[in-house]
Amino acid sequence: MIEDIAGLHHVTALATSAARNNAFFTDLLGLRRVKKTVNFDRPEVYHLYYGDETGAPGTVMTYFPFPNAKRRTPGTGEVSTTAFAVPKGSLSYWADRLAGRTPTTQATRFGEARLQLDGPDDDDLSLVECDDARTPWTGGSVPGDAALRGFHSVELRLRDVAPTAELLGFMGYVEEASDGPVTRFRMPDGNGADIVDLVQSDLPSADQGAGSVHHVAFSVADRDAQARVRDSLTAQGFDVTEQIDRDYFWAIYFRSPGGVLFEVATAEPGFARDEEAAHLGEALKLPQQHAHLREQLESTLEPIND
Repeated sequence: MIEDIAGLHHVTALATSAARNNAFFTDLLGLRRVKKTVNFDRPEVYHLYYGDETGAPGTVMTYFPFPNAKRRTPGTGEVSTTAFAVPKGSLSYWADRLAGRTPTTQATRFGEARLQLDGPDDDDLSLVECDDARTPWTGGSVPGDAALRGFHSVELRLRDVAPTAELLGFMGYVEEASDGPVTRFRMPDGNGADIVDLVQSDLPSADQGAGSVHHVAFSVADRDAQARVRDSLTAQGFDVTEQIDRDYFWAIYFRSPGGVLFEVATAEPGFARDEEAAHLGEALKLPQQHAHLREQLESTLEPIND
């Protein structure tokens, strides 16, 4: 069994408008934009990161906004919901704040009240009331007693949950509860973003598009830990990439049995490696291989209001 994974690291999804995406996560949800950069493989497309003050692992939602992207078709084989932790008693604040700005539905899962909402591209998001000691970003317009603490969980909708359940167990997760089609797994002594819910469904396979999660990343401390995880997964028969430098973390990728793309990312070096912590996410930062494109990209990328 793997012993190096600490919980979730980040979740990366697809969008259309960069400006609308930025406004939703910073102005409406109150997260901090901690990095404004571009897709390594498609530099004409932004890569936007939102999280807590430093972009700590377990708090960061990231997006690739493709302006002409088709909308997703929900189904199986995908991360179907990304949930954020909020303080107990704060959902009434959020219901009022979101009223008229995005559809919401109240629900309960495993005794926790949650507010389900649509993201800017009909992304399936939730706010979940729970005890969470993580310090939120309060530099926006959301007060500290309601601010998002980071991820609560991700939900994977699958036709057959058993193989992914086995994988999660190998990764160090423990089955905690089950209710109908939903089985909850938790990382003991994790980083706060500790939960993965598996949901059995007979829906057809999802068709990825704007509003879809592209991949979910799990956190390890450093490259040595990541190498151990890679070796363990490879020994179990998973086809895992080499360690890839993503500037703000190192990454490995593999496809889970249910079809969801998993990443394992390091906590180091972090988002302050190329700009001061007080000014994270303000300037357009380019990977070295795309630095020569700065003038072109600054003239063609969609303007984003800070």
